[in-house]
Order: sequence, then C-alpha cells, then structure tokens
Amino acid sequence: MNEKKSSDKPPQRSKNGKHSRTILGPVPNLEEHVRPDWWRCIFNSLYIKTDGDVVDDQNITHQEVDLFSQVLQISPENVILDLCCGQGRHSMELARRGFKNVEGLDRSHYLIQKAKALAKKEGLSVKFREGDARKLPYAPDTFDVVMILGNSFGYFETMQEDLRVLKEVFRVLKPVFRVLKPWGRLLIDVTDGEYLRQHFQPRSWEWIDKKHFVCRERSLSVDSQCLISREVISHVQKGVIADQFYMERLYTKESLSELMKAAGFSEVAPHAELSPDSIRNQDLGMMERRVLITARVRKEWAALNVKPKPTMRQVAVVMGDPHKPDPLKPLSVFDDDDFYTIDQLKDALRELKEYHFLYLNNHDTLIHDLSRLAGKVDLVFNLCDEGYLNDPRKELHIPALLEKLDLPYSGAGPQSLAYCYDKSLVRGIAKEMEIPVPAAFFIKPEDTAFDLPFGLPVIVKPNFGDSSFGITQRSVAFRPDDLLHAISEIREKFGYDKPILVEEFLKGKDLSVGIIGNPPSSYTVLPITEEDYSQVPEDLPPICGYEAKWCPDSPYWKITSVPAAIPKETQNFIVECCLKLFERLECRDYARFDWRLDSEGRPKLLEVNPNPGWCWDGHLAKMAKYAGLSYMDMLVLILRAAEQRLGLQAVCQKKEEETTAMEAAGKELWANSHPPLREGN
Repeated sequence: MNEKKSSDKPPQRSKNGKHSRTILGPVPNLEEHVRPDWWRCIFNSLYIKTDGDVVDDQNITHQEVDLFSQVLQISPENVILDLCCGQGRHSMELARRGFKNVEGLDRSHYLIQKAKALAKKEGLSVKFREGDARKLPYAPDTFDVVMILGNSFGYFETMQEDLRVLKEVFRVLKPVFRVLKPWGRLLIDVTDGEYLRQHFQPRSWEWIDKKHFVCRERSLSVDSQCLISREVISHVQKGVIADQFYMERLYTKESLSELMKAAGFSEVAPHAELSPDSIRNQDLGMMERRVLITARVRKEWAALNVKPKPTMRQVAVVMGDPHKPDPLKPLSVFDDDDFYTIDQLKDALRELKEYHFLYLNNHDTLIHDLSRLAGKVDLVFNLCDEGYLNDPRKELHIPALLEKLDLPYSGAGPQSLAYCYDKSLVRGIAKEMEIPVPAAFFIKPEDTAFDLPFGLPVIVKPNFGDSSFGITQRSVAFRPDDLLHAISEIREKFGYDKPILVEEFLKGKDLSVGIIGNPPSSYTVLPITEEDYSQVPEDLPPICGYEAKWCPDSPYWKITSVPAAIPKETQNFIVECCLKLFERLECRDYARFDWRLDSEGRPKLLEVNPNPGWCWDGHLAKMAKYAGLSYMDMLVLILRAAEQRLGLQAVCQKKEEETTAMEAAGKELWANSHPPLREGN
C-alpha cells in the first residue's frame, strides 16, 4: 500500500442498511480523532481515487520495480513476498516480468479482492491473500525476499508493534538467498521522516477527478514522532462523502536502521531516495520523498517439526567447525561466503524428501555425537574437507573415526586421503602407471641449496595441502630470484615448514575432470572444463591459485570455468588416465582431477582430489551444470554412489529412477562429444 488513511470512527449502518458517516467541523487537535486501528477500514475505492496519481499509474509502478529489482538484484526463481501489497501493483508488475513465485499479503479485503480480480483478468501467476503483517501466515524460511513498499510501514500506534512486523519478516525469510550472498533480504520503501517533519504541507486541496475533490490538514503529534493527517473528500453532487483521520510514524534512516537491527537483521543499508512523478502534480503527502533501506538475514535454518518417517533414510552430515580457526581461509575464520555455502547445501538437501538430514559441525563433541549415532543412521555424508578440528592434515581422521565406529560413510577412506594429500607421492604413482606429469624436484625443509634440473619458468607449491594453499601469482618464477622469493613467501607468509614441490610451469589449457560414482561398474564422467583466463591481465601468470578462490578484490577472481575445447583424442586419454587413477588411489563416490597442457598441447597430471569441494559454485558443481544437472542433482548422485557401493537398499523406486535418469543424461552428454571408452563410462 501507499499513503494510508482512515476514518475517525468506523462506518455505522442506518436502518435501511446503508452506511452513515459522521462529518466533523473545525478540529483544533487532529491527534485526538485518530483511532489506534485507523488502518482497518480506510483502504477502499476512495483510497484508490485519492492516491490514484501514484498507486494507479503504471509508469510509476514500472519505474519503481526497475529500481527495486536493481537494488535487490532479484531473479525470476526467487520466492518473493510483497508485504502490505495493497491492490498488488508491484506484485503484478513482477509477474508480468516472468517472476513465478510472488505472493502479496494485505489487511484490506477490498484491495486484495481487487488484486485477485486484476491478476485473474491478466492471467498472471501471482497469489494474493488477506493477513496481518504482525502475524504472517507462513512457515519459517519461506521467502528469499520480502518487500514492504510504497510507505506501508509505521501504521501502528507503538514502535513495538512495528518491531513485531520486522520480527515476523525475519522469521519467514530464508537464511539463504540465491542471487546475492549470503541470506534472505528485506527491502523497505518508506517516507523520509526527517524530510517530511520539516516540509509537510499543513493544508492543501485538489481535484482528484471531475466529481471529487479532497481537502487535507496535517500536524505533528505531540512527541513529533508521527504525522497526523485529515482528509475531507467531497462529491460535487453528494457533498462530503468521507472525513477521515490517520497517523503514520516518521522514521529517519537512522531510527529505522536501528529498529531493523533490533529485529535481528544484519547489513542494514540505506539506498536511493525516490519521488514519484505524479501526473496531477499536486500534494503527494507521505509519498513526496521516500528512502529505500535493505537488510539481510543471518540465521540458522528453522528446525522442522517433522517426525522422520520409517521409510526415510537417516543421514548425518559431517562438516567443518565454523567456531574454530581454519588456517586455509583468509583471516583463518569462516566468513559470510562460507556460511552462504553451507546454507546453499542445506537448501538443496531439504528438497530430498526421502531423506532426513542431521548436521554435525561441533568438533569438540563430534566423537561423542557420532558414537551415539552408531546403528541409528543409514549413512554419514562426509563433507568435512576442512579436516578434524579444521586441521587439513587431519582430513583423514574423520573417515578413520567413522570406520572405528562402524558407521557407513560417503567419499574416500583414510588411505586415499593420505595418498592424495602428498603431491609428490601422487606424481610417483602416476609415473609408475605411465601417466605423464610435469618435471619437478623436491625441496626439503632442511635444504639450504639446490640445483635447478630443468629450465624456467617453474611454479612453487607446498607438497602437502589443498585449496591452493600457498599458491599465488608470485609462485610462478621466471627468474632465479623469483624462485627464491616464492620459496621464501611460502615459508614465511604462509608459515609452511614442510617439503616444497617445484614443477615446470605449463603454459597450456588448465583442465579439470570430475567423476561421480565408482568405476568400473557405475559412474558418470562430467564434462571436462577449462579455466578461462581472458579477464586476467596479461602481465599476470594464468593460474587458478589462492587468490582466485579466496580474494574477491584480486584480478584472479574473474576467472571462470567453461567447457574445455580440446581434441577428442586428448579428452579420451585424460579420462582413461583419471579412471585408472580413481581405482589405483582408492577414490570413492566422487573425485576431481586437475590437468594442464604443455606448450605442445600434451596433457600432464597436476593433482588428484578425493572428496573434492562440494560447494554450490565449485568446480564439481560447474561441471555438473554443464552436464544438465542442478546442484541438488549433483549431491543426489554422490549420495546414490555411496549407497550403491555400500549395498544400501534404495529409499524408494522413484529415487532409483531419478538417479538412473541423471546418470543416463550425463553419459549421453559425454557420448555426444566423445567416442566410447569402456563399459560404465
């Protein structure tokens, strides 16, 4: 709704059933005539007339939705609530633009019915319902975005009632937002209280059409926190047809921001000011100048009060501990991106109705928590790639603990993780299998001098580690001094005191291969991707290192993964090698393999990643997307691979069929661009 008005008293019915109205003369104190619930009976056909120059102007609505969309960067898949929507002008404009998950809620029966009728007439996919903003009829975590637009905030008698509205909004907002990071978002479009307190018009009158005109009086409340308004609406033939009083609280940017923070919102920020371009060019009242304020939700998913069904698969998800330091992350802490990644995972897994998920991330009690689950869960979904106590060298401790407790789990076992954590060991195994690797040499911590057995350039990297720890643009050495500086930086800046690997720097395409399943029986090879370095300045080495994964301000942040454009024989050779390595290194359920071409286009293995990054925007998810699989589909494939390997009975036939269809889709996509390799590919 927009500028709201109300009658001094509710309409009374006369003996003939028609409404009678009380018309007052001069009133010395407007505030004495405002009913606390003035908003209950004001929003009717007269409201549409008096505010029609704004609320019934398609051009204004179109411009406002342009602005709101730009501020929020919303997209058609978002689930949006237009709270206090009035006759639904913003909701319907979003629906016209292709938004399929928009709902409007308002207290006015008249305006909601008008909105429903117009939406039906236009065939728009938008829902409208009546309801009180202080008690929203929705479950927690329902919406990605809530918008309170057109000065529809501040009607209640006390600020505590306004706070109730914000707390209800906080409750129904999802703790995940699919377009912006990291969580559900609120936008409030409200009058600029600081401006209006100084510039309101005490009296005005205007014609609103050929038969109606309105006279307005305004004054500040005794405490100067609200603007009191009176409207006397007259008809040229019927005389005075309405004499109504209303009151709205005047929030400043600062006071509203504090109220939003009190409700639990984070990242509260003011945005652009707006003023509608009224075709009547008359008194705009509360709509004259407004401000936009946004905020985000930071919270855990609400607990579902749903008792798991006996047929549901019980799955415990083990993750890193967000309350402990993580040496691989910037500043060694879980930041907003990490919490957003976790929320995206939970959002995707919530869609799997055949599973009941329990999340374990407190490593202080993890051993005790897991021991209590023995015999009570069907599977442990091991996503703790941070390692036990967030120590990357203890990543293998989690599966070792699960084996000790006899708990079936997804992903690689401790032996595989130990193998692949040692880059030099993987190189040796690959060479033994006649799989090409770059030339390299080993520098032990105690080495003070060394010979360079091959030419520059080279890349310097920690022998132990993942997540590109210690690998930056300065890791590529083109001169002897660069090599010494690179070694020094890894030792001093990153505090790494273990062996260092120095490899020849390959200048060809940077490739990744993803495999989900368990060769040779059942697996899916995802489309090979290559890193697109076209947005990286030419004076920087083309590598996807620490800066590309952790530093948004770096030029490397612009690197994207695209389907690889390499010859089919090269693709086939790489995939054959990956399948051999998958089995030899005892990978399970899913793995990622990193390769690079040399200047002659010959592929050489860089790393093997068992239990690779599972996040929604990681390399594996990007490869899955190119195979036509959603993030949820990717997670399902990993779960099903573990279930099949462990011999767990399918949750239901439908899930079996869905998994088979997804595997078939991936195989078909691969087969369209590659000759067959062998059974199971």
